[in-house]
Order: sequence, then structure tokens, then C-alpha cells
Amino acid sequence: MIDRKLAGAHYGLRDWIMQRITAVIMLVYSVLFLIMIICLPHTYQDWRCFFSLTWVRLVTQIFVLALVMHAWIGIRDLWMDYIKPAGLRLFLHVATILWLLGSLIYSVKVIWGLA
Repeated sequence: MIDRKLAGAHYGLRDWIMQRITAVIMLVYSVLFLIMIICLPHTYQDWRCFFSLTWVRLVTQIFVLALVMHAWIGIRDLWMDYIKPAGLRLFLHVATILWLLGSLIYSVKVIWGLA
């Protein structure tokens, strides 16, 4: 009889690289955003005008996507490493996916101004 594991050993390197890439994306965005906070005027109209630019919305959406991917990899690994009962782990995986997917969809609504 062959005993197969539910998770393979080949996912580790790919996930590690993806988490580093998403971390770099978030770091670059955060530094640029901090510079914008310091340098740009602080009125509501100026910020609204700035975030109405398509490239700013696109970069912000890429940041949110990187954040969601980064969070999924980290939380998934946490559930797989520390939650032993398979049913509970499955529930937590599904709940995490639903939460992150909902957050991503909501970010599209907020960033792109969809009603």
C-alpha cells in the first residue's frame, strides 16, 4: 500500500520565492506612499485628484493583490504547520480564502470606484 501525503514537498521553494516577491512589492509601494504623504499637499481634493490617476489606482491594486497573496501563503503555512485536525484545518483554509477573496473584491470596488 502506498501512503501519500496531502501536501507535497515541492511547494516550499515556489512559495518562499513568491512571498519574497510580494514582500518587495509591498515594501516599494510603502516607501513610495510614505514619500507621497510627506511631499504632497494634505488636502482632500489633492489626494482625491492624485488617486483618480489610472496608474496610481493600478499600482495600488497591485499592492493589494500582493498583500492578499502574501497573507495567503503565510496563513496557509501556519494552518498546515500548527493545526493538526484535518477538518479544522480545511475549515480555516476555506474561511481564510473567503476572507481574502472578499477583501480583494472589496478593494477593487474601493480603488476603482465601482458601485
